[in-house]
Amino acid sequence: MKLSIDTDARQLTVETDGVAKELPLYGREAFELVSDQWVRIGWGVGYYFTMTWFGRLIQQLPEDLVRIQEVLAALQPDVIIETGIYYGGSLLFHATICEGLGKGRVIGIDQHIHEDTRIALNSNRLAHRITAIQGDSASPEIVEQVRSTIRPDEKVLVILDSDHSRQHVARELKAWAPLVTPGSCIVVTDGIMRDLTDVPGGDASWAYDNPCTAASEFRAEHPEFELRQPAWPFNRSTLQKNITYWPDAWLWKKPWRKI
Repeated sequence: MKLSIDTDARQLTVETDGVAKELPLYGREAFELVSDQWVRIGWGVGYYFTMTWFGRLIQQLPEDLVRIQEVLAALQPDVIIETGIYYGGSLLFHATICEGLGKGRVIGIDQHIHEDTRIALNSNRLAHRITAIQGDSASPEIVEQVRSTIRPDEKVLVILDSDHSRQHVARELKAWAPLVTPGSCIVVTDGIMRDLTDVPGGDASWAYDNPCTAASEFRAEHPEFELRQPAWPFNRSTLQKNITYWPDAWLWKKPWRKI
């Protein structure tokens, strides 16, 4: 595919297999085409390595953070389970949303938690809303350890953001799906891998070895879940697609109210 932007003519030309199509530069289709490439280029230059939350690297696109904030504000979960801690920025972000809502706590799980990350989380003023557990995020022992802390009346949401291989995400989905409350969801992050096979630093195997594949296969075997992007609570535009690292990420457990 070849994209050509003419700002004087206010036109985007997209050429595919020798066939050219002209689009208004300031229209929805042009915005989506350019945004798709912006996401790919941004990943290639490490854009997601430039942002922090409360001083800790967060490694997420800003829009993904805003969109999950919208879901958390609507659902108001009591427990957010997040696999993958790394520098702790995401745990602090979700704990901040819980603090703003006046309810909820975050349980983070990682195979290895750096000592400086643990110190930073424990010393933060939101530490009372955060639990960090070291171990395999798909192991029965870790799942049971987390399950034992959740009361029967609590609403649970799960975010998978650790090892993004198809096999590991499939293990996590099988492990954590039973804990997800009907009406809540599992967010399978970083499926953008499938679109980065030809980007510098990408890998051809990502075409099939990615979180989206695992989520789609899980959905096919579990009709109690629906795979769909949550509706935007406010939209005064013609746009419909997220600018995201998390395509086909949202697995909603039935029955649900539309979010």
